[in-house]
Amino acid sequence: MGYKALCLGLTCILCAFYIFTPIPENIEEPWKVRIMDAAIKTTSLALKDLKIFLAILVKLDYTQPISDENVTVMDTTFSDIPVRLYLPKRKRESQRPAVIFIHGGGFVLGSYKHTPLDLLNRWTANKVDAVVVGVDPRLAPEYPFPVPYEDVVSVVKYFLHDKILAKYGVDPNRICISGDSSGGALAAGLAQLIQNDPEFKNKLKAQALIYPGLQLVDVSMPSHRENEHGPLLSRKLAIKLACLYFTRDKALPQAMMKNQHMPYGSMHLFKLVNWSTFLPEKYKKNHVYTEPIIGKLNPSYSILLDSRLSPLAANDSQLRNLPLTYILTCKHDILRDDGLMYVLRLQNVGVKVSHDHMEDGIHGALSFMAAPVYLKLGIRIKDKYINWLEENL
Repeated sequence: MGYKALCLGLTCILCAFYIFTPIPENIEEPWKVRIMDAAIKTTSLALKDLKIFLAILVKLDYTQPISDENVTVMDTTFSDIPVRLYLPKRKRESQRPAVIFIHGGGFVLGSYKHTPLDLLNRWTANKVDAVVVGVDPRLAPEYPFPVPYEDVVSVVKYFLHDKILAKYGVDPNRICISGDSSGGALAAGLAQLIQNDPEFKNKLKAQALIYPGLQLVDVSMPSHRENEHGPLLSRKLAIKLACLYFTRDKALPQAMMKNQHMPYGSMHLFKLVNWSTFLPEKYKKNHVYTEPIIGKLNPSYSILLDSRLSPLAANDSQLRNLPLTYILTCKHDILRDDGLMYVLRLQNVGVKVSHDHMEDGIHGALSFMAAPVYLKLGIRIKDKYINWLEENL
């Protein structure tokens, strides 16, 4: 009887969210988006540990490394970190480009084994004729920051050795690092490290960032306010996942919801993520800029000053050496303004940037490119990303 009551309660909540959650008018396939959005909101309310539930769902959609007529696929490790390799089968006399792809999931969820990402990397290898490396860093909260970041660093260091590049027939002058969402944050941070650290002999030709989250300094930007309730990624859920990246302290997400999480000594970062300066006028609308409030959280988190958490907050000297860059943003996404501001900041220091903006876009669409949840938007984003790689790598 109790189980039936629980199921009935969850069904009622799901229906309520479906009926009453507003969805932007210009979104393609709105009924699909409504169902997915309602399901995420319902489970986040009903379950004590959302990660357990979502992790189970993701694992049900894991793929095996199955090769096809065009690409050899294999799971292995680089520096003891799991990777999935996609090696084109067609013969060629010259060396191939390479793409290192880091999946999203708020640093807490996800895997290269997820069906849509396996398809994405397979399509990339086949269409671009590139060696693709999908990376599975350890994830929070079991492995908090900086573990996921350092895992990706270890993989990239290993792969960029001349001996390893030669083994897989990779041209050291045609390497791209890419990622979506939190994977885009890791990719952006790694690009800054690789291009500015003399320890890396082989540099990147390109970086590709798909709806990336690029800073934790100011979480009250216009995109945060306009898309506070989603779709798919609400402000509350995004903050919860971000906080799990480095702490389980419940006081931090509460402070972050009020934009009162930054510690003393962080004011110098505000000008580097100031949306009133770097956001295009079109997206400022009638919003009024206010600085994050510092010193309210006790104990304070000095870790929030770490530049690896907020690539957008890097200074100009760190940005000048960055490679050819592709950034894709979505209008109906709380992380939209991070990407828009990074476009301008990179252009201001002379980095060549290609930018695609999806006016009907929502966060996470790449994760919905396969049955039973299939969004045409995900396919369009995939095509734009792969076409850019094909033309520029």
